[in-house]
Amino acid sequence: MYLLRKNDGLGSVIKTDMEQLKKLFIMPDSPDKFLEFGRELLDLIHNFFQEKGGIHSSILLPDLEKLFSEINLPQKPQLLKNVLIEIKNKIIAHSVKVGSPYYVGHMTSAIPYFMILLEMIIAALNQNQVKIESAKASTFVERELISWMHRLIFNFSKKFYKTYVQNHEVALGNVTLDGTMANMTALLVARNRAFGPDGRFPGIRSAGLAEAYRHYGCRRSVILVSKRGHYSINKTARILGIGDDNVIKVPVDLKNKVDIAEMERICAEIKEHNKSGVDKIKVLAVVGIAGTTETGNIDNMKELRRIANSCGAYFHVDAAWGGSVLLVDELRYLFNGIEEADSVSVDAHKLLFCPVSMGMVLFRRETDLNYLKHYSNYIIRQDSVDLGRFSIEGSRSFAALKPWATFKILGTSGFRLLFEHAFELTSMLRGFIEVHCNFEPMNQPELFIFNYRFVPKVIKEKLDSYMLRARSVEVGKKYDNKSSNIYKNKIEQINNILNELNTELHKAQREEDDSFVSRTMIDCPMYFYQDTVILRAITINPLTSPEILKEIIDAQNRLGMKIYKSDFASRLEKI
Repeated sequence: MYLLRKNDGLGSVIKTDMEQLKKLFIMPDSPDKFLEFGRELLDLIHNFFQEKGGIHSSILLPDLEKLFSEINLPQKPQLLKNVLIEIKNKIIAHSVKVGSPYYVGHMTSAIPYFMILLEMIIAALNQNQVKIESAKASTFVERELISWMHRLIFNFSKKFYKTYVQNHEVALGNVTLDGTMANMTALLVARNRAFGPDGRFPGIRSAGLAEAYRHYGCRRSVILVSKRGHYSINKTARILGIGDDNVIKVPVDLKNKVDIAEMERICAEIKEHNKSGVDKIKVLAVVGIAGTTETGNIDNMKELRRIANSCGAYFHVDAAWGGSVLLVDELRYLFNGIEEADSVSVDAHKLLFCPVSMGMVLFRRETDLNYLKHYSNYIIRQDSVDLGRFSIEGSRSFAALKPWATFKILGTSGFRLLFEHAFELTSMLRGFIEVHCNFEPMNQPELFIFNYRFVPKVIKEKLDSYMLRARSVEVGKKYDNKSSNIYKNKIEQINNILNELNTELHKAQREEDDSFVSRTMIDCPMYFYQDTVILRAITINPLTSPEILKEIIDAQNRLGMKIYKSDFASRLEKI
């Protein structure tokens, strides 16, 4: 078999046979050849980061589609060097510069350069964490990492961790593919605990959901979570057979935290309903959010634990975004009560600055993962030390190496500095927005996410006036609901047009491509829970500076005023 090089100056014909192919699977006798390609690869990556220009390449999506529309599998082997060139020209050239200090739109950010080296080690070792026979040392590294994270959250005694850090009969938690899988693992444990065996019933794992409901005398089971909860909670409900309709989204207060009074009211309604003894509803889990995805706010964990106790529910905390901030002792107060959760999920690819993707889920009780424990004769036998006995996933990479090494390289003191910088950026951005006449702050940030929108000064003054009237209209001493509704309707009309304006501003910023913030729509508490388009900035990149944030706001103001004057001024000013 022969491989023909194209006429690209790289050579002519190379004979390729089984002996040649074998060489691709073993390290070269001399490191020189490996280092040659390694240097080429690192040059490609380095040049990508040094390249001037926008966040995205200028290629249009239809043209990008054409680059990757070959429908035939490659038949003949190609030179590695040629494939690297193709990767450079077709993939790297059109990748998003998420590490740019001007990219402040998503939770994906810059990573330390040593992560590239760790990824190389992970790939080279190719350990499979499901089984000790394919993951010897890495099994114990992962258990140590999980022990560190468990102690960070629950802070049990030293004796506890000395007992369980490498006790293969239990698991304090799991490394997972991502936060979705971490949340799913926690809620699967919650479901299996709630409908477990009791001597007369073999448990939901054996009998299934329908039989479990029948045995336990309930018609449905529900999960209570804030409206700001991550969509992975709904995905999990579908997969576990609970269903979308049984994820009860509880409204939030003015600070975008779950409304405790409203959750108590819902629980009281369920309790009252259950008194009838017919079609009972089981509160399967109460989910708290430690760093909401859209607004970065933290629910009241103490109160949620109390509510979960009152209705006999499991209490899970989704701390995928914020949980890593617990590394700084002085900031633990933000998460007061998280240590009382039954389980907590954390993402390493967020505030632990690891590349995507890796999640973790930690369980307060060391025996809880027994609720999903499983075995197989060929790989995860009952008497083994295999991590796969306790996880939903089967084959997994040695991803735990990334946060394990990061903790050693940065230490808690390093993370403190990174988080202090992120807090400073959030505060500076908030300050820029609050003093700017054409922008409006839309949340009270807690964890490095700031929401705002473009509102020209004249429209903001009009909006403020209508808001004041809507809230204070009186006739004599009696509240005039009809007049209030008139003003609320005007506010809604203005907000609907502002939604269009901010959407166009976001698109214009994308087209200009010098910077990037994201966009979302939330039911905004400060405007009677009307759907409101907001701009969402995430200020965690250590390379971002206050000066860069000021540049981004100035550019948005310039674009916003241009769009407002050309397309929206007349519509807004006549309301």
